[in-house]
Amino acid sequence: MGRRFRITWLDGGLIVTLAAMAGWLWYRSSIGIAYDWHWAQAYETITTPDREGGTPYFFTGVLATLRLSLWSALIATALGLVVGVGRRSKISSLRLICTFYIQVIRNIPPLVFIFIFYFFISNQLIPLLGLEGLLRGNPGRAGGWQQTLFGPALLWENLLSGVLCVSFISAAYIAEIVRAGIGAIPTGQWEAAESLGMTTLDRYRFVIFPQALARIVPPVTGQYISLVKDSSIVSLISIQELTFVGTEIANSSGLIFEIWIFVAFIYFLLCLTLSVLLRYVELRATRHFSHGRPAI
Repeated sequence: MGRRFRITWLDGGLIVTLAAMAGWLWYRSSIGIAYDWHWAQAYETITTPDREGGTPYFFTGVLATLRLSLWSALIATALGLVVGVGRRSKISSLRLICTFYIQVIRNIPPLVFIFIFYFFISNQLIPLLGLEGLLRGNPGRAGGWQQTLFGPALLWENLLSGVLCVSFISAAYIAEIVRAGIGAIPTGQWEAAESLGMTTLDRYRFVIFPQALARIVPPVTGQYISLVKDSSIVSLISIQELTFVGTEIANSSGLIFEIWIFVAFIYFLLCLTLSVLLRYVELRATRHFSHGRPAI
């Protein structure tokens, strides 16, 4: 039986205090700020279809943010897992490379890293991977599933650059979470698995990872939420996600406050929804591995 949600006196006091502060701010803004709000016009601006009657420009930015966050989370998880395990490798050169990667990413401002990556590395990386013809010579047509997963074909290069930037940054933090989770496993578990003659892969697969996941899942879920918010920084390299689209609409319409409040509200909805879903996953994972934790 799960615990029932109960509101304590402290919770009630905080809710009342926050409501009073919100009411006071609304009152002061209505009498002290010389600004005429145009919510109806702003709503009409962000919901107006494009010239061809398709998806409104504002919501194309929302979809681009979802794609960017999804693919970045997948790549960051895979890369972070590899780097996190590599940090505990017995091979000194591999351990040094993983440590160097983490230290570089964590000690360089994300803005600086994105500019360096986009203007220097990305222009060399795409031809090196043989993707120049696909991304830059694309005629601009994409099938239904390609359009859904990757967006307009003409913007695939921008999407790839943004995904790599965000995923490389997030992977460094996920790697440290993985390393700490694995490091929290008692030494006896490692020794017992080794005494049974398990290979390194089997030790991680059957003994270490099932126990480490209960410790890794909670901080990783928080990193995913940060990833969604951090995706806004790629707007600085002209990737047409929510923040970039919001900037263009706000500047062209002159509805600065209204548009940015809408942008903030969309980010809030995305992060809140993700938070609820990941909280459910976290509880299920913690419950599963705490009740059925494999031990040797």
